[in-house]
This record gives sequence, structure tokens and C-alpha cells, in this order.
Amino acid sequence: MFVVNNMGPEKSLRSPTGEMLQCALWGLMLVVSVVVYGSHAPLITLCRVDGQIPFSSSSVVLLIELSKLIMSVVMLLIWDRKSVQLPVSWRLAVPYALPAILYGTNNNLVVHMQHYMDPSSFQVLSNLKIVSTAVMYSVFLHKNLSTRKWLALSLLAVAGVFYSYGGIQDLEEQSTDAHLYISLQGLLLMVIYCLISGLSAVYTEVTLKTQKIPLNLQNVFLYSFGIIVNFLVHLTGSHSSGFLDGFSIWVLVIIVSQALNGLIMSAVMKYSSNLTRLFIISFSMLVNGLLSYLLFQLQLTLLFFLAVLLIGLAVYFFYGIK
Repeated sequence: MFVVNNMGPEKSLRSPTGEMLQCALWGLMLVVSVVVYGSHAPLITLCRVDGQIPFSSSSVVLLIELSKLIMSVVMLLIWDRKSVQLPVSWRLAVPYALPAILYGTNNNLVVHMQHYMDPSSFQVLSNLKIVSTAVMYSVFLHKNLSTRKWLALSLLAVAGVFYSYGGIQDLEEQSTDAHLYISLQGLLLMVIYCLISGLSAVYTEVTLKTQKIPLNLQNVFLYSFGIIVNFLVHLTGSHSSGFLDGFSIWVLVIIVSQALNGLIMSAVMKYSSNLTRLFIISFSMLVNGLLSYLLFQLQLTLLFFLAVLLIGLAVYFFYGIK
């Protein structure tokens, strides 16, 4: 058993100037996270070759986890080296195995659900994870949310449905849209997916806040298990190409940006909450829509602007009313 002191970088800035710098850094992190979330789908589109994704998705996910681990180790050595006396007790690391397994399970569920519903139905119904996350946050963290805050979170879910259903459209492909369909198995898998999504997010937040050790060390534990789980997933999958086949500069951008966003999300869950995370994801829809319009000439529909309105109302009800 070894001692780990809670002397992370968050405690090093105490002066008014330091607090202002912290606020500015926090705001910058949130903006970066919104942009990264919103740019993910457009970046995937830029990677396509003849309409197909040329790389192994499990390879990319594994490299993202590896990148997050490397970034965490570097920041741990820079900022928390004096506060950590290695090696650390295994009891501190074990709790991070569960979220790694849950995240890995959901990544596989996303692929499996495509057999039981069309992509549009998946996009629409997946917004239910906003509700499941909010409910689990309230139950497991014993947070009594006001009626206004529940209304705000409900507006976020409805905004996500509007945006997913038809916030952006390719006018040239409207006539060839596939019909909507979903089976009973698909509905059951979607319920499981949303429950796991909420559970994994809230469990991670509880673990990060409960342990009084530096966030960078917690990230090392979390992403180490993430690498193990995703490596096993990659080994069990069928691959018709090599590990790095189909990689391009855009794939590298995806790996680095998603790794950075993973670190930001850990900070959000430790020092804020999953509710902040939900707002980040909702705001990212606006970035996604604007990038789709600018890069691919997709049309922003009335549903997109209704989603913008609902997100604005959600912010007002959640943060603006005392």
C-alpha cells in the first residue's frame, strides 16, 4: 500500500489572477470539447474513400485510448510527479475496470443495433441517453433537480430528436432515403444502450470525485483498462485489412482530437458534472450542422433551427432562472 497525495494542478492557483486564468482555461476546454464533438462526424466523412470508411474502427478506438494514456502519463509526470509515490495500490485502480467494460460494451452495441434498425432511427432514439443519464445522476448522486432543470434536460432531449430526425439534409439524396424501420430487438437493445450509457457516465463521475488522488493518475487507471478492453475487442473482430490500413491525415486528426476530448470529459466529470457534459454534447450538434453546411453543402432545415431554439431555452431554464 502506498500513499497518493491530492496535490493536483487544480490547487496551485489561488490568487485572483490565478482564478481568472482557471476560469478562462475552463471556458476554453468547454469550447474545445464542443468543437471536437461537433466535428467528429464531418471528419469521418472526410476520411471516406468512394463512400466507404477505409480503416478499421477498432484500430482507431484502440489508438485513441493509447493516446489518452500517453497524454495522461505525460501530464502526471509534469504536474503530479512529486505528489505520487509509485507504485500505487491496486485497490485504487480496480474501480476503473467497470467503466472500461461498459464503454466497450456500448461500442459493440452500436454496431450490433444497426442490424435491427435504420441509422436515422438509431440517431433519434439514442437521444434517450440524455434522459437516462439525468435520471441516474439524480438517483445515484442523490441530486434533487428542480422542475426547471428537468424541463431543461427534457428540452435537450427533444432538440436532439429534432436534429437527428432531419436537422440537416442532402437535397440530392432526399428521393433515395431508406425507409425507417425498427424491430422489437432493436428497441430492447436501445434501452440497454441508453441505460449502460447513463450508468457508465455516472459511475465514472462518482469514482473520479470519490477518490482523493490527482485526476491524471485516475486517467492512467481508466485508460489502461480501456486499452485492455479495446485490444480484446480488436482481437475478436474480423479484419480484412492491416491495423493501419486506410489511415490518412484526417484519421490522425480524429485520434488526437478524440483523445484530447476524453481528457476534457474526465475533468468535466470530476470538477463539474455529467449534466455539463450533456450540454456540451447538445451544443456540439450546432457545430456539426454548421460544419456540414460549410464543408458538404448540406441544407439546414427548420428542425435544425428548432433544435437551436430548444437548446437556448434549455440553457435559460437550467442556468438563467434563480
